[in-house]
Amino acid sequence: MFSRRSFLLYVLGAHVLLKMETAWANVQQTIIPKGARLEDLVNKNPAELDTSDLDITPIENFGVMGLEDYEASLEKWRLIVDGNVAEPLTLSYLEVMSLSPLEKTVLLICPGVFAYNGLWKGVSIKELLSKARLKSDNGYVTIRGPEGNYEKVEKFSLPEVLKDQVFLAYEVNGVVLPKKHGFPLRVVAQNHYGSEWVKYVYRVTVHQETPPESRS
Repeated sequence: MFSRRSFLLYVLGAHVLLKMETAWANVQQTIIPKGARLEDLVNKNPAELDTSDLDITPIENFGVMGLEDYEASLEKWRLIVDGNVAEPLTLSYLEVMSLSPLEKTVLLICPGVFAYNGLWKGVSIKELLSKARLKSDNGYVTIRGPEGNYEKVEKFSLPEVLKDQVFLAYEVNGVVLPKKHGFPLRVVAQNHYGSEWVKYVYRVTVHQETPPESRS
């Protein structure tokens, strides 16, 4: 068991390591200046870009790919959080909206098609997993949406989820998420292409094992 001093040293060391990792990542990224043309970014890898100075894109200029007319009934829709947790959750839309909000500006790129930079507001998956009592901090999560014949499934590493690099949005640019952009919830995945930003999310599942493609 950690002594208090050992625990504080551990936390301090982890904090320093995280700052070093962040600084290294920033060194590797290309800084995109304010006023940059979005059409110049459509063939870029979002993980290689520092877009902290990039302008917010007006919502009327947002592009759309994939399913855009799914109709979610809020009377029936629920967000399910299950898998490697002690207390699975089933939350209504109002219950999701009552959780502490998370807001971040994140660039979405659909390679060769469009790019737009949105101000996304939603809920931290980390907070959801805390409420569900996550059993371990290794593994990955799968996110599904919408429920039914058009279901799409994507997986994300648990570390990036716990750092809020992947979260669920219910608003964009100060307005309720439009239906064509994934109402009631969509994935916002920093450093991932738009094809992985699942729309109409209804389920988050935690998997303890390593993702199949990462196994040796």
